[in-house]
Amino acid sequence: MKLPIAKRIPHPHKLHGDVREDDYYWLNDRNNPEVIEYVEDENRYYKEIMEPLKEQTEEIYQRMVDRVPESEVDVPVQHGPYFYYSRLDKTKQYPIYQRKKATSRELLSEAPEEVVLDLNELAKESDYLSVTALKWTNDHRLLAYLENRDGTDRYTIFVKDLETGELLPDLIQDVFIYGSVEWSRCGEHIFYITVDDNERPSRLMRHRLGSDSNQDELLYEEKDETFTLYMNKAQSGKYIFVHSNSKTTSEIRLIDADSPLSPLQLVDARQDGIEYDVEHWGEDLLILSNEEAQNFQLLRCPLKDLHARENVADYEENRYLQALYPFQDKLLVAGRENGLTQIWELKNGQLEQIQWEEPLYSVSVKSNQSYDASEVLLSFESMTTPETTFGLNLVNGVKKCLQVAPVSGEYDSSNFRQKQLWATAEDGVKVPLNLLYKEGALDNGPAPVILYAYGSYGANSDPRFSPYRIPALERGVVLATAQVRGGSEMGKHWYEDGKMQNKRNTFTDFIAAAKFLIEEGYTTSEKLAARGGSAGGLLAGAVANMAGDLFKVIVPEVPFVDVVTTMLDTTIPLTTLEWDEWGDPRESEAYFYMKSYSPYDNVEAKDYPHLYVTTGLNDPRVGYWEPAKWVARLRELKTDDHIIVMKTNMGAGHFGESGRFNQLKEAAALYAFVLDKIGIDAEIKVQDAVQ
Repeated sequence: MKLPIAKRIPHPHKLHGDVREDDYYWLNDRNNPEVIEYVEDENRYYKEIMEPLKEQTEEIYQRMVDRVPESEVDVPVQHGPYFYYSRLDKTKQYPIYQRKKATSRELLSEAPEEVVLDLNELAKESDYLSVTALKWTNDHRLLAYLENRDGTDRYTIFVKDLETGELLPDLIQDVFIYGSVEWSRCGEHIFYITVDDNERPSRLMRHRLGSDSNQDELLYEEKDETFTLYMNKAQSGKYIFVHSNSKTTSEIRLIDADSPLSPLQLVDARQDGIEYDVEHWGEDLLILSNEEAQNFQLLRCPLKDLHARENVADYEENRYLQALYPFQDKLLVAGRENGLTQIWELKNGQLEQIQWEEPLYSVSVKSNQSYDASEVLLSFESMTTPETTFGLNLVNGVKKCLQVAPVSGEYDSSNFRQKQLWATAEDGVKVPLNLLYKEGALDNGPAPVILYAYGSYGANSDPRFSPYRIPALERGVVLATAQVRGGSEMGKHWYEDGKMQNKRNTFTDFIAAAKFLIEEGYTTSEKLAARGGSAGGLLAGAVANMAGDLFKVIVPEVPFVDVVTTMLDTTIPLTTLEWDEWGDPRESEAYFYMKSYSPYDNVEAKDYPHLYVTTGLNDPRVGYWEPAKWVARLRELKTDDHIIVMKTNMGAGHFGESGRFNQLKEAAALYAFVLDKIGIDAEIKVQDAVQ
């Protein structure tokens, strides 16, 4: 079996007096046939390595498919005279979006079903399909949606007449993947945001329905390369909020959705380090602001005087407020406290937390609900409880369970356990660590563990349920999630302590979690795997260099591993937006700090664990060449006989295959590789699986 070997072409790069040797820099030219040949060599090698695991992969895949319900139907969300929902049948790759017209939830069963958009029909035209941002007009006659067929962030707006089923001639290209499409209330104008040459969402446009999109009007252009644009509509539908955001600073403008030709109105001019968000409620704007309040305070101001601010509720340092959901008769606020997501009701000037029965969980307010709703849908789940939809009565505060997401096959939540532990980081900080396992998995000494983390951009790794984890859990595997710094699990400071010049905390927190699991007898290095994707792939790559001996196998998925080169190249999509997250390497201090942890720059002649690396040729977020270069250097320098595979998806981007069965096949292959390396036999008796 021949190992793929990339040739070395010297490419020294000097900056701040430091010379970086980058012999694999040539791999970033996807137009070079030798580059494609090398990537395909890696794919051929991947297939050879995975061939002996073919039966295990298929067995895991089939067990995942067995967990796919015959049909998954969302609880319908009322919006005006319609209730909207999606259905995903077991035989389908993609969901079908539908609606019913009814005056109340109780009458839904009698209402005829209308298909709004069937993604399975759209998917017949190509191998890859991504559809986002379904937006209907206020009269519910027209639907605008975003479609992409190559895995990039450049989408096309299509407009469908829901009465005739026909597509209108209005077609708008180069629109960003999300937060980029809204209707005026009259349904005559579409506001949208396009991307520039670097795929940065930067231009706000207005389109009049039926006109030539080449004549669309530019309303605002964000010229600061460290900022992006996105927009959302107020819960009331009265305003569209246009956000100019960097990683540290916000600026918001208002569009009157009833008066789409009126000029934009600035809420607050940007101030470095000040972030804010807004919503509309009655005669006021509600504002969440971190000015003199790291975890955000709740303010209000009259629409007639945007500078007259007053507190809505007292600020509490341990309560991180993140989103506002104003309804006609009640204000709900979402955020975090004690490491968990929370929802509060505003009562008599105080935020009162809605209570839940389990100790570990995730809760959220369902999106796209009517402003005048008397019952609001809330989503609840834990690692052992499937997503459960509750209806919250806004008058009496009573929660009513409306639906528990189905789990196909035998599933009894009492046979599984979730547990929160705390690992001590090297600087003494306590790091949350959540475990999920089948009852009895820890009874016979150290167990196989897959440890996951993300730890960047303030994104959180909250307790979630997935039936597709069950095949691994049935084999006695413990699934662990380290809520390392760089996320926001413990509040805004948790994010600040894991970015820029504090970025190494993300990696050392993860290492501390791994050591804790070993020292406390949960697992051993021979039974421990690490996993992370994108920025979490950076974590996985950094840990492979810093503490690879703790793990038998590491899985960096679409990993951001060539930090310095990427952050120096402003021609790469989204690079300039990242300087507030990682630092600007044109500055000496940032350069040397990045270089100290960048996985590509720190590969050494030493032993490494088994590595299962994934990437996508069309990935606009993490270029395929980053993992390709890293794997090439690892093959050159590592001193062990452990296996490295790199699977490149040649027709997709950052999120891998489209279609859920294709995604399950990818997941099954990953699990087969990992379980094989940590000594887990993929064979399992049926009676063991259902005990």
